[in-house]
Amino acid sequence: MSIKIIQGDITTAAVDAIVNAANPTMLGGGGVDGAIHRAAGPELLAACREVPVINGARCPFGEARITTAGKLPAKFVIHTAGPIYSQSDEPDKVLASSYRYSMRLALENGCRSIAFPAISCGVYGYPLQEAAKIAVSVCLEDEFKHLDKTFYLFSEEVANVWLRELKRSI
Repeated sequence: MSIKIIQGDITTAAVDAIVNAANPTMLGGGGVDGAIHRAAGPELLAACREVPVINGARCPFGEARITTAGKLPAKFVIHTAGPIYSQSDEPDKVLASSYRYSMRLALENGCRSIAFPAISCGVYGYPLQEAAKIAVSVCLEDEFKHLDKTFYLFSEEVANVWLRELKRSI
């Protein structure tokens, strides 16, 4: 099992699945969500529109959905709606669920590699250190040992927090 930390653009990741830190509508947004939709082209939005809406959401908080990847180098995009930190009663459980759900979908679809952003750490306001601890600990769970995981993190600050947490955990 491998976990890598890269400061860079997740839309360039040559992996089986890229995880999108989406909102529950899955119709694009800001941050990494917007970047993934722009890079993937209109095919991704069309694929997202095909996901059924249940109780007002295509992807409820803490869950994930899988679509084709449009023009991205990946085979799939796995969309997950992490918690809005200030609005969630149990943000730690919701964030852990987002990572688990994403990796389970990847494995169910024959993926051997997956790329993650820092889910919920942008406008959703999740504190970096706490998010890194949850992300790394879930990725180290035995259930996911056959999946190569890479975190593509948007800034040096975020990448350094994840690197410190990974070193602490292994």
